[in-house]
Amino acid sequence: MQMRQTPYYLYDTELLHRTLEAVQTEIGKYNNYVVHYAIKANANPMLLPIIQRAGLGADCVSGGEIEAAVKAGFHPSKIVFAGVGKSDWEIRTALHNDIFCFNVESEPELEVINQIAAQMRKSAGVCLRVNPEVGAHTHAHITTGTAENKFGIALSEVERVICMAQQMDHIRLRGLHFHIGSQILDMNDFVELAHRINEIQEQLQQKGITFDTINVGGGLGVDYDNPHATPIPDFKSYFAVFHEHLRQRPGQSIHFELGRSIVAQCGSLITRVLYIKQGTGRQFAIVDAGMTELIRPALYGAHHRIESITADPATLQLTSTLPFSTADDDLQTYDVVGPICESTDVFAHNIRLPRLQRGHILAIRSAGAYGETMASQYNLRPLPKSYDLCSTEI
Repeated sequence: MQMRQTPYYLYDTELLHRTLEAVQTEIGKYNNYVVHYAIKANANPMLLPIIQRAGLGADCVSGGEIEAAVKAGFHPSKIVFAGVGKSDWEIRTALHNDIFCFNVESEPELEVINQIAAQMRKSAGVCLRVNPEVGAHTHAHITTGTAENKFGIALSEVERVICMAQQMDHIRLRGLHFHIGSQILDMNDFVELAHRINEIQEQLQQKGITFDTINVGGGLGVDYDNPHATPIPDFKSYFAVFHEHLRQRPGQSIHFELGRSIVAQCGSLITRVLYIKQGTGRQFAIVDAGMTELIRPALYGAHHRIESITADPATLQLTSTLPFSTADDDLQTYDVVGPICESTDVFAHNIRLPRLQRGHILAIRSAGAYGETMASQYNLRPLPKSYDLCSTEI
């Protein structure tokens, strides 16, 4: 059997379907809960229609993502557009498609959207992104809800910007938007966010300001250590936190923007061992995938489980539940590194794997989020292909 060219992304769409079913089951327990899929996590055109057919909306952070969402069948009325640096053409694209709302992150942005909407004789739905000053227990580079960063509007400025928006002829102020970070596993962070939103809404309501939309963002993390044990994140606890702690006004819709938790576990990066290099104190498994295919370890020091999925490339097997197993006495310690000319091109240090040799195949798990979508052609490397585990033989 002829082997596919590595590296490539392999998606378990059956697991994706089960993940989406879990999301729909949980939000179905509550009134007016709406989930938008954060396309920045993975924009693969094989996956987007599956997510759209499951009933989710789309959370976009660029004009290109809006175009991809519309092409994949997401209804514009379920598309939200976030991002601190929306360009004029992106704003026009969103207005042309009559999306649900912009998540506006600054006063100057609000003014520009109003101006462009006036030129196009459109009315722009808007939620103001507020920095709730809630710190998430996650990596510093993916914490976004603190008082001073490039995202959102400071709490001290919110009331003034609301008054500005209410006076603009081409702005329809729908509500408030929040997002405190990503890869959050401590539900107390979401409890704190819910309480802060309650405080903000109460303060505004005292001044006669109410909203029909509250967007709490996303941020739910996944189990990178053991994706087999936890292939589907804890959506039950996540949505229950907001139901229990967020005081939802009558007729108010609560919106969520989930990306990583939808797609991370259904994707793996498949790579082949090129060389085993024996250093003075380390043993290196040099593979043909690198930071160009999965930048998270180099960018964040992120951990991904790595598994040997074949001892014979002709018998490659991969499932969402059964990793390749081997006797403990055959395990070796490796640094798994890529071919890119950067010292940070390392997937893992000192991990135990079955004895490897040239040609063996590794799966880097939980790569469905921020793997393919962040891939680059640095070193003039070609972008990898992607395949569906459930529809095609390997």
